[in-house]
Amino acid sequence: MLIRPRRNRASAAIRGMVRETRLHPEQLVFPFFLIDGTSTRIPVASMPGIDRLTVDEMLKEIGECMSMGIRNFILFPAFPEHLKDKEATLSWNPGNFYLRAIREAKSLYPDCTIITDVAMDPYSSDGHDGYVQDGKIVNDITLPILAKMAIAQAEAGADILGPSDMMDGRVGYIRQALDEAGYSGVAIMSYTAKYASAFYGPFRDALDSAPKSGDKKTYQMDPHNRIEALRECELDTLEGADFLMVKPALSYLDVIRLLKDNSNLPIVAYNVSGEYAMVKAAAEKGWLNGDAIRNELLLSIARAGADIIITYFAKEYAQWYTQNNLSLKK
Repeated sequence: MLIRPRRNRASAAIRGMVRETRLHPEQLVFPFFLIDGTSTRIPVASMPGIDRLTVDEMLKEIGECMSMGIRNFILFPAFPEHLKDKEATLSWNPGNFYLRAIREAKSLYPDCTIITDVAMDPYSSDGHDGYVQDGKIVNDITLPILAKMAIAQAEAGADILGPSDMMDGRVGYIRQALDEAGYSGVAIMSYTAKYASAFYGPFRDALDSAPKSGDKKTYQMDPHNRIEALRECELDTLEGADFLMVKPALSYLDVIRLLKDNSNLPIVAYNVSGEYAMVKAAAEKGWLNGDAIRNELLLSIARAGADIIITYFAKEYAQWYTQNNLSLKK
């Protein structure tokens, strides 16, 4: 045989030299679930190793992560029901603890990247991402609400805004509102292909953010569809998005590749709570090697075409990365 592919697998050094996909902690985004108060961490039962954090505890976590090479964080708030209303007015109240968390993170760690969530559900008494009227989610009434929320987050110091609501036209509406308010430098990470998935369960447990009635299938994408993601990709790009996201990741690797092949914008994949919980549960049972599965899982997402991965595994992957004497420099 003249051609023997095994020659390029003969040693760890050779395998490392020809490796096609590399995953550095700088490519990861670590999500935080935030609650009001001080000095409090509340474990999320369905997500072992992940806690709800008060702002002071979040700041400690950011400091630890920065020392490991993780510099990017996405924040999600959990507010008590009595503060929520139909118009999500709390979302642009400068006194709310979520906006304070953004300000304090950027003040203490100016070199970190803070990504926010732009959607009504954390603040809405209806629990939906958009405005509810007569049992329906009304797209165009939602857009000005999202714009107010986005401007408040930009004023607080957010680097990147993440519209996760899947309302039509929201990227363009938010972009125009930001530019008119003087925040043309604030980027938008659009949830371009966010599917109506069963993998979100633990996330909704963490934030108590499930809809009070109905479901999200009239605005989140149908899991049966793939080509439809290209339509969303084109629209978000034309409306001024700086990043395009696919959510979830593992069951939608084909969609990640589709967007990567059809866009020159950075592609983000959200390795969601249910995907994390499955690995943790199997590892706790001793059915799988948790570290090995985590690494293979994250590599599969990167190999599919994701430039950036939002993952609850970020901190432990970075710990593994440094412990294995891998360089934190590109």
